[in-house]
Amino acid sequence: MAARILRFPLILIVAGLAAAMMFLPAIDAAMRGNSQVGRAFFYCGGLGLAAVVCLGLAIANRVASRAPSDVRNLASLLLAYLILPFFLALPFYLGVRNTTFLNAWLEMVSSLTTTGASMFDTPGRIKESLHLWRALVGWGGGLLIWISASAVLAPMSLGGFEVTARAEPGQDGAAPGRFARARPERRLAIATRTLAPVYAGLTLVLWIALMMAGERSFVALIHAMSTLATSGISATGGFHNGAAGFWGEAAVFVFFIFALSRLTFSSDTVATTRPGLVNDPEFRLGLLIAAVVPLILFLRHWIGVIDLDGGASPGEALHALWGAVFTVLSFLSTTGFESADWQSARAWSGLGTPGLILIGLVMVGGGVATTAGGVKLLRVFALYLHARREIERLVHPSSVGRASAGGGRIRRQGAYVAWIFFMLFALSLCALTVALSLAGLNFETALIVALSGLSSTGPLILSAAEVPIRLVELGPGAKIIYGGAMVLGRVETLAILALLSPAAWRV
Repeated sequence: MAARILRFPLILIVAGLAAAMMFLPAIDAAMRGNSQVGRAFFYCGGLGLAAVVCLGLAIANRVASRAPSDVRNLASLLLAYLILPFFLALPFYLGVRNTTFLNAWLEMVSSLTTTGASMFDTPGRIKESLHLWRALVGWGGGLLIWISASAVLAPMSLGGFEVTARAEPGQDGAAPGRFARARPERRLAIATRTLAPVYAGLTLVLWIALMMAGERSFVALIHAMSTLATSGISATGGFHNGAAGFWGEAAVFVFFIFALSRLTFSSDTVATTRPGLVNDPEFRLGLLIAAVVPLILFLRHWIGVIDLDGGASPGEALHALWGAVFTVLSFLSTTGFESADWQSARAWSGLGTPGLILIGLVMVGGGVATTAGGVKLLRVFALYLHARREIERLVHPSSVGRASAGGGRIRRQGAYVAWIFFMLFALSLCALTVALSLAGLNFETALIVALSGLSSTGPLILSAAEVPIRLVELGPGAKIIYGGAMVLGRVETLAILALLSPAAWRV
């Protein structure tokens, strides 16, 4: 039965799951006495399931005679990000009532792509059942990219796998592994059966940990789902408005690590010649950044305190250091949560937000095939290896290159491919910045908004600028461009170019 369902287009399967998820906020709204919100989700969920079943029956014969392919699954993934938000926005729009459908659509694009930017920056602006729907869509979007990375992007050497020495999983330079030889629908089934329990289990563990730290169960659930999906969605406006305190932040900090490397939750990514998380170049580079950048920020705050009367107490210094460590890893994973001590450190030193450092962190991003966005750590590592080799050749022109520790995961042309992606990312950023400027935004605001969409880090618009950017105040054209930027950042330019290649459709 499952194999037969997985032969249908991926977008139809995802739409059916989205319709089924609508009953969860419907039940939550009914328990809270919000009948109007509950009816909106119940009716949309029921009608959506009916439409999916009817469409599935209509194309059943065609599906049985035509097996899905990797390129069709990739096209379905792109269509899911382009079309599905219209369906997801319908109950949200009916539940909020006093907003436009464009705002509801942008909210769902932001949630599905795990960007997490919100049109409703005031926590009490919408009801809690609607916050639950935002978090559910973001959590489902994170699971979708986990499964798609293994079953769709990896076999096509996309999504960061174009840099690796061998495609995932089982590509060892000789015969393809069983996973690679399997049909596309079989790969989807294996990836879903393997990764979905891990994803749900990690969410459950973090949810329990946050409740043990003193957070309210509903808020803890929202933050747990948002952390695993790296969406940064919150029902309270962030951790500084929550009740979990330091121990809640510490629990979330541990789970940020799952966005640094896929080896933290799955062994199907090809590792180095010395396997193990400790030898993974992505994980090591992520930890290095998470250690060095907070020290720079801490010294910045410390220098700012020197000229103040009264100096600094050890307690204030430790709070400032923790705030920097938590926030840096949060933005590196493109989640965007701020520590409560991040605000304390700013008040302690009197210095403003280091927006440029936050921009650099989200541009680097997290690991390949994780829910994080950005350029990805593995591509940055490939460029680092290439730069180091070029410097060696300047010093010793006749030297012969050698394999380095951690370099066994990078293909020979890995730096070349990584540079191509970086240039495509930069060109996309420039084009989106120009388009947003033409839509009425100033240069700084346009740059931050464009990078927020491409890196899937919605909270960046509130943290990088001196004055937080309010999406609700943008014009219709700017909102549509921002929605396109989020889809482009989630699917990535190389994947879209692969879809435009005629050779891919001939396979």
